[in-house]
Amino acid sequence: MTQEAANTYPSASTAVLLVDPYNDFLSEGGKYWPMAQKVAEEVRLLDHLRAVVAGARKAGIRIFFVPHRRWQLGDYEGFRHPTHTQLRTAKRQGFAKGTWGGTFHDDFQIQPGDILIKEHWNSSGFANTDLDYMLKQFAIERIVVIGMIANTCVECTGRFGTELGYHVTLVRDATAAYSREAMHAAHEINGPSFAHAILTTDELLAAFGRA
Repeated sequence: MTQEAANTYPSASTAVLLVDPYNDFLSEGGKYWPMAQKVAEEVRLLDHLRAVVAGARKAGIRIFFVPHRRWQLGDYEGFRHPTHTQLRTAKRQGFAKGTWGGTFHDDFQIQPGDILIKEHWNSSGFANTDLDYMLKQFAIERIVVIGMIANTCVECTGRFGTELGYHVTLVRDATAAYSREAMHAAHEINGPSFAHAILTTDELLAAFGRA
């Protein structure tokens, strides 16, 4: 089988996983936007997220929203083994429930037919959520992982997906991170060890068109 044939995306068995499309990550004034802004603007993150979501909808590919835990008072207190990221999230009150920063960006709102997955507590969209169950219910075999951020939640969700037997695609310019080094690690060092395809948005949309 050729690589092009292997990386096809039948609408009935493909899903786009949109990870953490929160204002805190994607919008001016968001708590994490200043850290991600430089890389996000270099790769034209928002344009490419819009293009992938629109292209998937046009191709009849289902969108799964895969959100991080929205901080609430008391989160992580008393945890036996909180991570540094969880403690920083608590300090910043990242994606706080009931706030603008903890709502989805205006351009990425749930539409009829989309699936909202339960919030993940750490990095993987699969761990301690219903993502695997819901993908199986819709007979999904191929997942395209986009959103924030490349070297943590996107990478961890993709890696976990591979372990569960899914065909995993990463999209270089439909994600961002806090540094170029983190993007390089996500796509040039770590990604090839688990992802079946690492494409640009243009390459992915062309594959959607072939399907």
